Amino acid sequence: MMSFDTDRAPPGPEPAIPADRVALIIPTLNAAKHLDTLIPALQAQSFQPGTLLVIDSSSTDDTVARFSAAGAEVIVIPRSQFDHGGTRQRAVNRLSPRIEVVVFLTQDAVPADSDTVARIVGAFTDPEVGVAYGRQLPHHGAGAIEAHARLFNYPPESVVLRPQDAVGAGIKATFCSNSFAAYRRRALELVGGFPSGTIFGEDAAVTGRMLLSGWAKAYVAEAQVHHSHSYRIGEEFRRYFDVGVMHARAPWLLERFGKAGGEGRRFMRSELQHLARHRPFSIPSAILRSAVKLTAYHCGRREARIPRPLKRRISLNRRYWA
Repeated sequence: MMSFDTDRAPPGPEPAIPADRVALIIPTLNAAKHLDTLIPALQAQSFQPGTLLVIDSSSTDDTVARFSAAGAEVIVIPRSQFDHGGTRQRAVNRLSPRIEVVVFLTQDAVPADSDTVARIVGAFTDPEVGVAYGRQLPHHGAGAIEAHARLFNYPPESVVLRPQDAVGAGIKATFCSNSFAAYRRRALELVGGFPSGTIFGEDAAVTGRMLLSGWAKAYVAEAQVHHSHSYRIGEEFRRYFDVGVMHARAPWLLERFGKAGGEGRRFMRSELQHLARHRPFSIPSAILRSAVKLTAYHCGRREARIPRPLKRRISLNRRYWA
């Protein structure tokens, strides 16, 4: 495998795990619009993983050419074969046996500083940590609603969640985002890797299995990327419908960790307080969005009663129902 071009990388903190034992994997699809910021941000990292692997779903722009020119190994798969869990596991399976830590990044998540990768890899100096995820900051210019979602879900304090504290802590215990996360490869293999055939939430499924198997989860607030989305209300419905489907098809998550009701109420209170300070005229939209998300989630939980053609129409991941 080819290593990333490190000519522009400055010196920085060096994690205990050698660079040649770390891989960075990025799934892509028509990522060209992000690469003017993403590639320079990766090249500027003080810690350069020995392997950069891009798994591309048959982009029609110059994504493949630009990553190849930057020194990445690029695998191209048919777009119809993309699967949130299965595609990531396919990439992991291609890695050298020497790789100990696998970092995942999405194409629209941009490292916020030169030590982003070093800091998330540093979480694995704790031998009990099986999975780590970093802090996601809103993109510059993000609206108040999407900015609050990042500030609420990704606070400024780091924390390590141990298995003994996870069960019964609610579904929030399994929260992790493959937009920017890292896994100890041995722990990932011991829990069976990323599940294939998932509509959503392969990161939460693996995190839950790791916690139940005795591994800890680290949230590394100092490892930061810019990543946020401005969803329209219809997109919010589709996204939360998919979350409900995921919980319906992986009922063990709620059975073992508990529901998210209290967390949802806390989020809404926090959001209304944030908007009252920063953008009060967005409060009606936020209330409507909360109602839409709750409705969509419960529809997803009951997806077995919904005809497949309709599920395809109201899902964000429409290929899942093909």
